[in-house]
Amino acid sequence: MATHVEPTAASAARPTARPYVQGGSRGPRGTVARIFFDAMARHHKADALMYKQEGAWKTISHDVILTRVRRIALGLQALGIQPGSRVGLLSENRPEWLMCDYAVLTAAMADVPVYPTLPAEQIPYILNDSGAVAMFVSTPAQAAKIGAVRDQMPAVKHVISFTSPCPEGANMTLAELEQLGAKADGPEAERRWKEAALAITPDDLATLIYTSGTTGEPKGVMLTHDNIWSNCQACLETVPVSGEDLALSFLPLSHIFERQGDYFLFYCGASIAYAESIDTVPINMAEVRPTMMMSVPRLYEKIYARILENALAGGGLKKRIFFWAKAVADRWATEKLAGREPGGLLAAQYGIAQTLVFSKLAQRVGGRLRFFCSGGAPLAPEINKFFYAAGLVILEGYGLTETSPVISVNTFKDFRIGSVGKVIPGVEVMIAEDGEILTRGPHVMRGYYNKPEATKEVIDADGWFHTGDIGVLEDDFLRITDRKKDIIVTAGGKNIAPQPIENRLRTNKYVSQVVMIGDTRKFPIVIVVPNWDQLEKWAARKNIVWASRAQLLAMPTIQAKMHRELLEEQLAGAGLASFETPKKVVLLEHDFTIEGGELTPKLSIKRRVIDKKYKAAIERAYAGFD
Repeated sequence: MATHVEPTAASAARPTARPYVQGGSRGPRGTVARIFFDAMARHHKADALMYKQEGAWKTISHDVILTRVRRIALGLQALGIQPGSRVGLLSENRPEWLMCDYAVLTAAMADVPVYPTLPAEQIPYILNDSGAVAMFVSTPAQAAKIGAVRDQMPAVKHVISFTSPCPEGANMTLAELEQLGAKADGPEAERRWKEAALAITPDDLATLIYTSGTTGEPKGVMLTHDNIWSNCQACLETVPVSGEDLALSFLPLSHIFERQGDYFLFYCGASIAYAESIDTVPINMAEVRPTMMMSVPRLYEKIYARILENALAGGGLKKRIFFWAKAVADRWATEKLAGREPGGLLAAQYGIAQTLVFSKLAQRVGGRLRFFCSGGAPLAPEINKFFYAAGLVILEGYGLTETSPVISVNTFKDFRIGSVGKVIPGVEVMIAEDGEILTRGPHVMRGYYNKPEATKEVIDADGWFHTGDIGVLEDDFLRITDRKKDIIVTAGGKNIAPQPIENRLRTNKYVSQVVMIGDTRKFPIVIVVPNWDQLEKWAARKNIVWASRAQLLAMPTIQAKMHRELLEEQLAGAGLASFETPKKVVLLEHDFTIEGGELTPKLSIKRRVIDKKYKAAIERAYAGFD
């Protein structure tokens, strides 16, 4: 549910704004240490955590977690690391991430997660700015990153590797750290550790999360223990999770969306299975058979595209059955979403559609899934409705790193496709006169570390955090219409919200990625990375011969095909004004990537980077219309 945007300046006092909604009163204040110890007291499962090793899934119990967290915490203290110190954490999702996180926080320290995809040269700024004195790393490859820039981080005295033997770039292994802790362990040490952990105050700093903004140097978001606690407690009232659930964790724990979700899951006693990687998620879903998952829209888009691809690749009868079932399910969903119970012929047809088509989709995601949670970026309503019609509910929510993260979320009780749900308990939301979403409450960060002026720009004198997103409240459901800085203002002064248009284009089977450009221009255009599987198959059917993908994209036939598919057919019936309608498609050969600078680590598009990086191709597109 979390998504970071570069917010805009806040006024010195509360701006004139439309009426706000409050999602109910908040509960008592608390800490992450309380989350941990409460979970330990309530749950005693053998499979609290799951991970895959050498081709088999292995489990870790609550009892083992408790012992290891305590010994890691005692080991850090044995190294001389003091309460209040900062400890970096550079790792992919795995059990050690969770245990080191809890160890750092129960030792009254604060951790600084670093995205495992970050290149070595971007790491020193984060560790130096935060003042980190130690660092956990997951693998020899991550240790090598630190080793390559270690001389630029003089304050980092200890680098601890999850793997053994100790790799180049690290000083010791996690096993060795735990041995240090074991030497200090015992009933009295355990009592002192727990007592000190529970003495941590709600206002103490828990973590510094460095934003991956599209411009400027990263900013360290200061989240307190109570920021995280309050968000976790509010989710208990809205999202139904219990010790019977099993979640597959694969979004980066370095980002607050998955991390807060895993705190919540751990508190509820749900088992957490760590995917091997983002590429193995489909395989791991079938293996562990999760009952719930958190994801960004990209996963749902890929599943949707693959389903359409398989349907279209089938024979005539298979294709007709699929599209008949899709149409039936769509009518069924329309009735359900309107609060009516489908009956008669429609109910009978829907039962057949489930048996023939949608039961296979349910099996593809493990066969036990109760719901998905979606955040990080807008989810196309067409895709959300397709999953709902297929019997797979996606609870879309909204939030930012600076809001710990959840502001609102759809629930089984209050569910509206096209919205990001109702505001969660204890959180206030107000829509400013210019449409910007403002929020206030215990979820709002303390501020940006070492950046008081940047903090004042986004948190006004009345405590309202300015999100930088544009939205509306409809029957207390929050709907995001765009990001404030993404609004395209044409040369003619017309304002265009690109995200709804991009979302519509993204559902086309020939599209992998799409970005709309047009600020200060006469009209907008779209930059598209094709779905190569689909485009190359179409070209082969048309007997087109090409030596490279770049050559294929340059062919007038291909350009005409993509123009027709997207600008004529996909946008037909979208109700766009003439000034909103893109006039040309620019085709790119390669996907946008984190490494290429076009995506943030949580896969958000850097629109301005793309505008600058592909300036020559964009200029050529506009030149044809001068």
